[in-house]
Amino acid sequence: MSLNVYLGIDVGSVTTKLALVDESGKYVDSYMLRTAGKPVLAVQEGMRELLKKALCEYNIQGVGTTGSGRNLAGALVGADVIKNEITAHAVAASTYVPGVQTILEIGGQDSKIIILRDGIVTDFAMNTVCAAGTGSFLDQQANRLNVPIAQFGETALKSTNPARIAGRCGVFAESDLIHKQQLGYPVEDLLYGLCQALVRNYLSNLALGKELLPTVSFQGGVATNSGMVKAFEEALGTKVVVPENHQTMGAIGAALLAMENHQYTENPTKFKGWEVGNMHFNSITNQCTGCSNNCEVITIVEGEMPQVHPKDIKDIKGNIIARWGGTCGRWDIS
Repeated sequence: MSLNVYLGIDVGSVTTKLALVDESGKYVDSYMLRTAGKPVLAVQEGMRELLKKALCEYNIQGVGTTGSGRNLAGALVGADVIKNEITAHAVAASTYVPGVQTILEIGGQDSKIIILRDGIVTDFAMNTVCAAGTGSFLDQQANRLNVPIAQFGETALKSTNPARIAGRCGVFAESDLIHKQQLGYPVEDLLYGLCQALVRNYLSNLALGKELLPTVSFQGGVATNSGMVKAFEEALGTKVVVPENHQTMGAIGAALLAMENHQYTENPTKFKGWEVGNMHFNSITNQCTGCSNNCEVITIVEGEMPQVHPKDIKDIKGNIIARWGGTCGRWDIS
């Protein structure tokens, strides 16, 4: 028994997600793991784990990649479509959340807001600077309070008098949390206070001047936190929908984009096969001195690490999978 599917890969700074959808766009399966600073190994392990879970043979018809490591993942597996996270999350939400008009997405290292009207993205904003608006911030503070992150939301919902935590800046929020802790605030009030602080930070930074209309979809790893869901519902005055596969919506969106591309173009996929999960890759960063830009050029090579001087890009030999980073395109390969 075999099934025609489309593969989506979302490589983020904290986690890597892989998802499969069938020819009708229906969710099939997904897998998520920590990137751990090694995106190549994360993608390979994710592919191996998807195969282990398979109940039938998967025939890949197309592959899409997204996330901060989308170019790298695309080069490794042979992607047909490489898109940004805004597009991927919007496509997934439009498909799986009927009537969605606002998407809230908070990941480990960044956060996004996407405004849709009639299924089309009309506005968006991203935060990649302030730590107080990310999942890692909640993770760090939960650790400080000795609360397992899995129990964060459950504990926060027990709060009856949440602490008012300064949420404008991660540094100020942490010092304010310590101060409130020393004043004797219960842990649950500190945790829900943190949820409210992060929501205030998110809305004041990303949603400023934007009309947030229902249906509201909350996506990303932080959507698992029920305390955050409640804090958003209180702040927005409306119900917030958390999709069943909220953590892998970016990967699902990439898979849907691959499906759309294949059905529109009818071109055969560039997918290199499941054996990519067992190949050996190396990445080399070199500085181009051809002009004053001094671009950092990244080269992905299959096989052993070539022994070359960091500036000798032209001397890199072997099976070069991909190369990018130059402003002028001098070193890029197709």
